[in-house]
Amino acid sequence: MYNKQNLTKIKKMNELAPDVMKAFWAFDKLAVAEGAIPVKYKELIAVAVAVTTQCPYCIDIHAANARKSGATDAELAEAAIVAAALRAGGAITHATHALAG
Repeated sequence: MYNKQNLTKIKKMNELAPDVMKAFWAFDKLAVAEGAIPVKYKELIAVAVAVTTQCPYCIDIHAANARKSGATDAELAEAAIVAAALRAGGAITHATHALAG
C-alpha cells in the first residue's frame, strides 16, 4: 500500500482539483515556513505528528526537511518519543472510560 511511486499521482490530483490543491499547497508551504516557531522545530513537530498518524510518506519528507534545517538524529528520536508518550497517554486516559463506577 505504501509505495513512494504513488506520490507521482499527486500531479493528477492537482489536475483534477486545481483550485483546492493550489490552496492546499499554499497552506502546506506557509504552515512550515519560518515564523514565531523556527523551521527546524516545525519540521520536528511534523515528524512527531507523522509518527503518530503513521504516515510513512510524511515521516520521510519531514525527517529529510528537519535534517536540512539542522535537526540531528537525537532530536528526531526525541520528537518521535514525545509523540509516542502522548499517544500512550491518550490510551491510558481513554482506558478510564472502560472502568466501572
